[in-house]
Amino acid sequence: MTSESSDESRAVAIDQLEALGLSTYAARTFVALVSLGSGTAKDVSDVADVPRTRVYDAVDELHDRGLADVQHSNPKRFWVVSPETTGRQFEREYSHRVDALTEALDGLGSAERTEEQRGVWTVVGRDTVSERVVDLIDSAGDEVVFMTVSELLTDDVVARLRAASERGVSIKLAGMADSVEQDLRDGVPEADYFDSMWVWSDTPAGRMLMVDHEKTLVSVLVDGDGDHPPKPRDEAAIWGAGESNSLVVVLRAMFTWQLGETR
Repeated sequence: MTSESSDESRAVAIDQLEALGLSTYAARTFVALVSLGSGTAKDVSDVADVPRTRVYDAVDELHDRGLADVQHSNPKRFWVVSPETTGRQFEREYSHRVDALTEALDGLGSAERTEEQRGVWTVVGRDTVSERVVDLIDSAGDEVVFMTVSELLTDDVVARLRAASERGVSIKLAGMADSVEQDLRDGVPEADYFDSMWVWSDTPAGRMLMVDHEKTLVSVLVDGDGDHPPKPRDEAAIWGAGESNSLVVVLRAMFTWQLGETR
């Protein structure tokens, strides 16, 4: 590994450890000890930007998190757990935190969400849009109409469509290209398929979804600058809910015409 790549790995590791809740000195001390294998406060201070007197506090913090051990020699020596153990330790800790957060939020007794969402809501980021898509599919009780491009057809979306079909929801699917239509047929063979009469080759199409005639989402692929949207080729969507919601009315009319049905 080159010195430049090693410095980059060190910086990334410190940033992530801080994001996971370690103090700056604890993160720097941990990364220094990973590189050293084990060491004294002087050893750590020599290779990391941590004052020698603060190394002890940093090691105490790491020890409390189960990430470091202390040898009571003179001088004291410090050792940290392996990267694999570190990952599992944080995974367990944050899994517990997420479970506790979910339980606490469920216990707040928040007001029921109304089916009528006034106005149109925006969502940016492919992962976030996918979450909205699967939430809407999971809420379906009668019908799902869905169109997508290949790069946005995830295994999770296919699984949710298949699960909705298995619980008796009518699934109507179309791909915006031949390849994605075959993927849909392979993943949800029991669904009804329709041919799109729209031409998408010159448009940055993403996904179109209608659930139970009253919840809709439409997205496009957008060129970002690496910041917002976060990726050079990301996704932006708008969604709405409620029979009289403006987006719902428009997309319901489009799908009615597309499918040749009377709503």
